[in-house]
Amino acid sequence: MKRVLVLDDDADLCLVLIETFMMLGASECLQAHSLSELQKIEKNALQSDVIVLDINLGPEEPSGIDAYDWLMARAYKGRIVFLTGHARSHPLVKKAQDIAGVQLLEKPTPIENLEVLLR
Repeated sequence: MKRVLVLDDDADLCLVLIETFMMLGASECLQAHSLSELQKIEKNALQSDVIVLDINLGPEEPSGIDAYDWLMARAYKGRIVFLTGHARSHPLVKKAQDIAGVQLLEKPTPIENLEVLLR
């Protein structure tokens, strides 16, 4: 069973993703809507097997890239996946694409893509 954390500023999308992961067999799902919320649940976040990071967390907010950097600085060992609704030409999306070993999914993403994350 996998523990999943979703970081997305869209609370409704977060809820849908969490419900989907639970339906697909995740053992536990956590959510955060900003880097500061993620930092507040640091211990649980670092114990997650899969973390889905929205790239753009809103105007004037640290991005999903910043959240990735924060997780790496704490030696996170699980799988990280970026999720975006922006075009691949967006500067943050390009930056995410350059990170080795990290998958990039586009919104909306087929349920099969989410199911693969739990394997």
